Amino acid sequence: MSPRLPLILLLIALPLWLAASYAARYGFMEDGQWVGICAEQAGRWECQVRANLGLMIHFKVLGWAALITSALAFFVPGRTGWALAVLGMVFGLPALALYNTTFAVFAVVIAGLRLVRKPRGA
Repeated sequence: MSPRLPLILLLIALPLWLAASYAARYGFMEDGQWVGICAEQAGRWECQVRANLGLMIHFKVLGWAALITSALAFFVPGRTGWALAVLGMVFGLPALALYNTTFAVFAVVIAGLRLVRKPRGA
């Protein structure tokens, strides 16, 4: 297995994850069809997911999670730090798409810096 394979897979997965986040924003949160459906039938599971996602956006859960994991990743050495940086990106990209840009922009930059940092032993 190539040592660059995890990085290549990450570079493929992150844009797909960002696209899925924007699809959730425009196709689920902002679509007028779902507003009407959830106004009439608030008990549907789709409406419950939409309401909980709205609460996560309101309380900036994704932004905080991204910022905390990215900050930890910056100080944790080795593979654990790299994995935390990936987790920071996983939280940060949807946070950027879902209105938590205040924390997410810093988290994505910190995680990105950690991901490209040269290992200390190299």
